[in-house]
Amino acid sequence: MNRSSKKYSHIDTPEALRTLSIGELKELAEELREELIEVITQNGGHLAPSLGVIELTIALHKVFDTPRDKIIWDVGHQAYVHKMLTGRRTKLHTIRQFGGISGFLKRSESEYDVFGAGHASTSISAAYGIACARDLLGETYRVCAVIGDGAMTGGLAYEALNNAGSSGKDLLVILNDNKMSISPNVGAISKYLVNIITDPRYRKTKDEIWELTERLPGKDTIRHVARRIEEGVKALVSPGMLFEDLGFQYIGPIDGHHLDDLIPILERVRNFRGPVLLHVMTVKGKGWDIAEADPVKFHGVKAGTPSKNGSANALPPKIETTKTGVLPTYTDAFGEIVLQLAKENQKLIAITAAMCDGTGLSKFAEQFPNRFFDVGIAEGHAVCFAAGLATQGLRPICAIYSTFLQRAYDQIVHDVAIQHLPVIFALDRAGLVGEDGPTHHGALDLSYLTCIQEMVVACPKDGNELRDLLVTALDQTTHPFAIRYPKESCVAFTKEQTGRVLPIGSWEILIPAKQVMVLATGAMVSRAQQVVRQLQNEGYDIGLVNARFVKPIDEALLLQITKESSKLIIIEENSPIGGLGTMVTRAMNQHHRSLPTMFMALPDRFVEHGARESLLELVSLSSNSIEKRIREFCSFESRGE
Repeated sequence: MNRSSKKYSHIDTPEALRTLSIGELKELAEELREELIEVITQNGGHLAPSLGVIELTIALHKVFDTPRDKIIWDVGHQAYVHKMLTGRRTKLHTIRQFGGISGFLKRSESEYDVFGAGHASTSISAAYGIACARDLLGETYRVCAVIGDGAMTGGLAYEALNNAGSSGKDLLVILNDNKMSISPNVGAISKYLVNIITDPRYRKTKDEIWELTERLPGKDTIRHVARRIEEGVKALVSPGMLFEDLGFQYIGPIDGHHLDDLIPILERVRNFRGPVLLHVMTVKGKGWDIAEADPVKFHGVKAGTPSKNGSANALPPKIETTKTGVLPTYTDAFGEIVLQLAKENQKLIAITAAMCDGTGLSKFAEQFPNRFFDVGIAEGHAVCFAAGLATQGLRPICAIYSTFLQRAYDQIVHDVAIQHLPVIFALDRAGLVGEDGPTHHGALDLSYLTCIQEMVVACPKDGNELRDLLVTALDQTTHPFAIRYPKESCVAFTKEQTGRVLPIGSWEILIPAKQVMVLATGAMVSRAQQVVRQLQNEGYDIGLVNARFVKPIDEALLLQITKESSKLIIIEENSPIGGLGTMVTRAMNQHHRSLPTMFMALPDRFVEHGARESLLELVSLSSNSIEKRIREFCSFESRGE
């Protein structure tokens, strides 16, 4: 897109935006919408959420004095337009690319990104903290939290509402309702009520009546009756009484795409005192017909999605999850495996936390709707719910992204492990996920799971072993069982194959050797295998073990290896603290075994966003990097020398 040909190409800061009239802002909105569609369909990213908040974003930066006033966004993927209007419009084409701008909110990227956001339901808690800090420091800026796109299904949001509502602090919460969380009644009466409630004359009259009753006998009864009448009227036309009961003055719902109403109402509520919740109705995917029709599919799009220059009449993109001759991803394989296992086991239950498509469970949901549960963005509830199912003899599988499961840690320990319940955890997006960056990199799961008593932790080397591990997990009933796998091709997968029960804690020797032995787990196995075979072809005595169980480990095989080998190499895609390396070292120390060992793992720092293979190269876990490090450690000559 040639931005210089656009009428408002120069509008990329709130200061510039505030010089425009409402009519010009409407034109800007359409220009941003067209630009967003074209760039994101070309480069990939979260599209539908940001299309739905273009007018709301414009209105917020028009009305509030940002960055002095603080806007805290939830689920940061709805903030692309916010980035475009805060000095990053010319960098939009770099979003989610290595060295480019982040696809989420990032404090180090801009002063306008007040609070980092990758996971959901955090904005109200953070905004309340900022509001308290403001008052403690004697500042006077305004604080606004924007929550939506399903984030109101998360329990953290309600904990924050409960706390902030009772505080009396000046805080505005905007509920961006795109039907992913709450779908209230919207109509002419509701709009009329909003205009009355936000009108300064109404508020002045209400205050005057309250003061008048102070001098009347029976004032408490009069005030009680007046409040009940007001609440009754509101309850008839709006869903806001929940928020009122939590201590917020509820206003809404209003049309989030109608700037003529949105800007004046924001100008009014900006100066309200105390906690206020403004309910804004938006359409996810607004302005692109096919995205509006299927906002789930267009929540995030792949690079190269057809856009026809942003036309609302563009043809739907042809998204193929599995092409002929191309191996499926681990996610696809998991979906196929669980579907087949459910046909054989009537007690198998699938649970996800608002990620049905992302975890590969769409087909399961269609074929077994009574055995599929999407609990919303509520991972802690998902795990506790699974524990309840397990107490009654059912076999729940919780399919949750690695970093999302971190939010349910207490439930994993307290409600599952302590009660010895055989809940199965399928951890998608383990290791480096790529363009979503550090909020989504599954770098900690081996560390935070292996320290839980009686937890079984396993990593499949390919799609077929993923099936074996799921079958093994279902075969036992005494331990919680976690299986983690990455966001990439599953290396090998035979759809019609039957799974086998593996001895829990068993490893397998893939390439035998005596001098040097490599222990690799999960996605690192196939990369290590390429390197080890090459080195063996060059005449070096080096072997490979598939350390598919990280807990418990195969101590018998490990002791055999440490007795016969002169050097040991451990490769895992996890934090260097905890995980396979820690488990192996602990076992060796317990058995008084020692030999030169090289550890390859993710660095002890957060890794930025970028293509997965590029990031693996960056952290020295690509095949080329593994080969180079092994040659240096073992003093093997490099090829060509």
